[in-house]
Amino acid sequence: MNFWLLKTEPNTFSIWDLEKLNNQTTCWEGIRNYQARNLMRDQIKINDQVFIYHSVIETVGIFGIGEIVSQAYPDPFQFEVKSKYYDPKAKLEKPIWLAVDVKLKQILPEPIALKKLKTYKENELQNMGLLKKGNRLSIQPVSESEWNFILGLRN
Repeated sequence: MNFWLLKTEPNTFSIWDLEKLNNQTTCWEGIRNYQARNLMRDQIKINDQVFIYHSVIETVGIFGIGEIVSQAYPDPFQFEVKSKYYDPKAKLEKPIWLAVDVKLKQILPEPIALKKLKTYKENELQNMGLLKKGNRLSIQPVSESEWNFILGLRN
């Protein structure tokens, strides 16, 4: 099993939107970065655990935990002309972009703020991609030791 951090902007799609969905499961789509796409294609697997992270919000941080419930598959929005995720280069027989399905497991009672995580960037979380300068990737691997440490920070 692997561990991941998935970023989303709550004004686009929030953990509370996920909570309201049937089966609390959604297609994690709209990823338009080749590195993130390759992680979905090559490394993300069913049963992997994910932190659901909100950016562009007053308290930026981890708001919940989810689980990957599908293998990567072609992002359907790359083919929809009216979608903001439309890609004219993508073809049904040769898709470019991928998506995975994510199921909500838990909304944290209190988010684990980025500010709090940064207090550990010289120690327990020194290798965490999220805390490295300039790392804005929307899908990031989290090591098992980072995962367990962050779980221990929950209120």
